[in-house]
Amino acid sequence: MLKLPQDLSKAKILVTNDDGVHAPGIKLLEEIARRLSDNVWVMAPETEQSCKSHSLTLDRPLSIKKIDDRKFYVNGTPSDTMLLAINHIFKDSKPDLVLSGINFGRNAGVDVTYSGTIAAAMEATMLGVPSIALSQVIADNAANWEVPDQHAEGIIRKLLAMAAWPRDVLMNVNFPACAASEVKGARVASHFGGKSSDDIMMRENRWGEPYFWVGHSVYSKYADNTDMTALEQNYISITPLHTDLTHYEMLREMQGSF
Repeated sequence: MLKLPQDLSKAKILVTNDDGVHAPGIKLLEEIARRLSDNVWVMAPETEQSCKSHSLTLDRPLSIKKIDDRKFYVNGTPSDTMLLAINHIFKDSKPDLVLSGINFGRNAGVDVTYSGTIAAAMEATMLGVPSIALSQVIADNAANWEVPDQHAEGIIRKLLAMAAWPRDVLMNVNFPACAASEVKGARVASHFGGKSSDDIMMRENRWGEPYFWVGHSVYSKYADNTDMTALEQNYISITPLHTDLTHYEMLREMQGSF
């Protein structure tokens, strides 16, 4: 089981993201972390790394740059950042908690598999640190940061008040695209993993050659009690994810087939 910090006021909290060290979401998450503890550190990618998923940089060297005594950035992916943070910066004393976000945009449904925000939390989990990924759903390409500003601290405290988490579990929290006063509450929901297609936009350059932009995933009807349904209904969605990707029912069916 993952050891959860017993006294948050004394916890060493590491804040990270995939939108880059200067993104508004990570600045807000740092503020929220300071409401929990005075021992807050920030280590994030230097630049935007959205949809980099769990990728590592293996074709060039990485560097760590220092902004101040407790704030750093890395010229790599979110997973690179956590590898360097926990295995180098904090090699003698791991963080008690990693908070990843607050992402500009939803990380629910199939977004989970592409998300660098979730990958950072997953990498930290694999390295033995309890981790929470947090994301704000956007509407009209804008984020209402008042929702996590008012609700994130309470969600984090409740998650960490649990007796324990399994060692391979991380928490995924999404805030709905509504006014803070319109949030109906929080709902523990399963991850919805289905989509029907993707919005692919084809254009032509001046020589008549095609090029493409990858747009949003196109979803089929959401199942009930999923993260996507909760967010549509103005609930905060909370989903425990885990690093074990095995489908155990299928595993049992396959026994003896080979």
